[in-house]
Amino acid sequence: MSQDIRIKKGLDIKLKGTAEETISASSRPKIFAIQPEDFHGITPKLTVKVGTEVSVGTPLFYSKSNEKIKFTSPVSGTVTEIKRGAKRKILAIVIASKTADDYVNFGKADPKGLGGEEILSKILDSGCWAFVNQRPYDVIANPADEPKGIFISSFDTAPLAPDYSYALKGQELAFQAGIDAISKLTKGKVTLCIDESINFFNKVENVNIQKIIGKHPSGNVGVQISKVAPINQGEKVWTINPQDVVIIGNLFLTGEYRPNRVIALAGSEVKKPQYYSVTIGQSLKDFLEGKINKNNIRVISGNVLTGAKTSAKDGFLGFYDNLISAIPEGNVYRMFGWIPFVGGSKIHSASKTSFSWLSPKKEYVLNTNLNGEERAMVVTGEMEKVMPIDIYPMQLLKAILANDIEKMENLGIYEVAPEDFSLIDYTSSSKIEAQKIVRQGLDLMINEVG
Repeated sequence: MSQDIRIKKGLDIKLKGTAEETISASSRPKIFAIQPEDFHGITPKLTVKVGTEVSVGTPLFYSKSNEKIKFTSPVSGTVTEIKRGAKRKILAIVIASKTADDYVNFGKADPKGLGGEEILSKILDSGCWAFVNQRPYDVIANPADEPKGIFISSFDTAPLAPDYSYALKGQELAFQAGIDAISKLTKGKVTLCIDESINFFNKVENVNIQKIIGKHPSGNVGVQISKVAPINQGEKVWTINPQDVVIIGNLFLTGEYRPNRVIALAGSEVKKPQYYSVTIGQSLKDFLEGKINKNNIRVISGNVLTGAKTSAKDGFLGFYDNLISAIPEGNVYRMFGWIPFVGGSKIHSASKTSFSWLSPKKEYVLNTNLNGEERAMVVTGEMEKVMPIDIYPMQLLKAILANDIEKMENLGIYEVAPEDFSLIDYTSSSKIEAQKIVRQGLDLMINEVG
């Protein structure tokens, strides 16, 4: 094991409603959907139409720019609708599920006995390639590339985030099989980042284990890459979520694509926060019925800092999400909120304008209120306090807004992803949408530099 790395910059936001360590199976939903917008930068080309019968693993669409990258059905059933938006943009492929699943057989295989090309082909055919992301740019990786390494973060430090070591109990063999498979995809190292907890991740073989300790965002894979193996221009690093490593592992152990995961349903507006066994893309309507409060709340697919607002009536579980959060909607305003200390001990702040710094372990009920309007960016040092990556965040944001590619490169655009700026969204007094700006900058680099 390498020397421990300690992250000093950052901020832990403790919210009420952390999931209890209890796992329940959710009832089988009648409707599932795969939403192409979950796959940034992918233009879908459909392989199905309304009325098509599909099994688990049947291709629904592929990437227009690379037909090898397929996206397959998470359930058996019938395609009932192709939802479209402006300019006929595909928003969702909706599937009415059968009572039981049948699976496309991709063939069992021991990844230790396969070559890299055989493993790559199986992952691509099954649709599991969508789980392999690339840095820089935070997009689905190009299977033709040669990464200098693969990173997996075994822990998540975001508010209300699930404990992966608990969620993956009983899946240790599948996780190891997934590691054995993906290790054949690179000539470099597969690095598994762990925290101080003692669990099965400490005993995983065929990986470089790196302990990283610190506040959020120490669990972000981008922060971990920047501390262990920083990305230089022209280099690529692939990243995979630990739950998705299990899905890849089960592909080899069973020969089937099994897009199941254990997610946390958490937040102050959840009646009984806990873990649930679910399927990617399932409808949230029946799943959330009776589990959350109904009045004036926001349901988020993902965590409260980086997740997407969804609907408890017609929303679906995001392809990459391991958490559903429910917190109060921010349409209630406090009088004289601009005055320091108004709100007392109920207000959480990264600065000392409230009393929250006196109670670092206290859990808060926070809503979605911005507490102010967007204003000019000024040099306050706020951004630097919560940015552990060795960059100048404010200068990078300004370079992106100016579309200055040369400055963006010099200021570290290749090292960051939108999630690395989520705490800036939370703490910055300018109220800017830093994550949105970073995404725009990354898209500009893709188009101009490639």
